[in-house]
Amino acid sequence: MAREMIERTLDAGPPCAWVLADALYGSDSQLRHLLEGRGQPYVLAVRSNHTLRFLEDGTLVQTDPATMLDTLADDAWSSLTAGEGAKGPRLYDWARLPLGWSTDDGFERWLLIRRSRRDAQALAYYLAYARQGTSLPELAAAAGLRWTIEECFLRAKDDLGLDHCEARSWHGWHRHMSLVLAAAAFLAKLSADQRRIAFDKRDKTSPAAAAA
Repeated sequence: MAREMIERTLDAGPPCAWVLADALYGSDSQLRHLLEGRGQPYVLAVRSNHTLRFLEDGTLVQTDPATMLDTLADDAWSSLTAGEGAKGPRLYDWARLPLGWSTDDGFERWLLIRRSRRDAQALAYYLAYARQGTSLPELAAAAGLRWTIEECFLRAKDDLGLDHCEARSWHGWHRHMSLVLAAAAFLAKLSADQRRIAFDKRDKTSPAAAAA
C-alpha cells in the first residue's frame, strides 16, 4: 500500500526534484524500478548489507555497500554540507561509487556514502538515481533534505496529529494528510512572516541621559 500511495502522490502533484526515503523503502526494488520507469531521480537509504548486483566488464558482480566501501581511496572523500542544522551547516564526508547497471539515456546510478567527521565508523549508505552530470555536492544536498523533511513531519505529528490517522483507504489517508500538511504550511508561513517583521524592526536607542 505504501508503494501505491507514493505512486498516486507523484501522479497527483507537480514533478519532484528528488524522491527521498529511508532504508525500508530503499530496499524495495519494485519501488526503485517504478521511479526509474518514470524518470524520477531519487536518493534512497539502504542498509550496509543490502545485496547489490551489477555488471562490471561483462561479469556479474554481487556485493554490498559495506564491501564496496573498502575499495574507496582515501582521497575519494569530500567534506560537504548536508544542509543547515540548528547549529549551522551539517558537515559530513561524502563519497560515491558508480553502479554498473544499464540505465536509460540521461541517467546514472550511484552508491552514495556519508561518513561522520567525528566518528569514521558512523556511516550511512544511499542508492542514487540521477541525471548524467549530477555532481557529488548535489547528491549530498539531496540526501540532506531528509533531515528537513523529518523535522517538518515531527512538528506536524506533535502539533497537528499527522500520525493520528487510522484510515485504511487511499482517499481517507490522502484527505487527512492533505488537511494536516496544509495547516502545517499555513503555520510555517505565519511563523516566517512574524520572524521577518521582528527582524526588520530597528532597535530603539536609549534616551539621552540628562546632563548633570
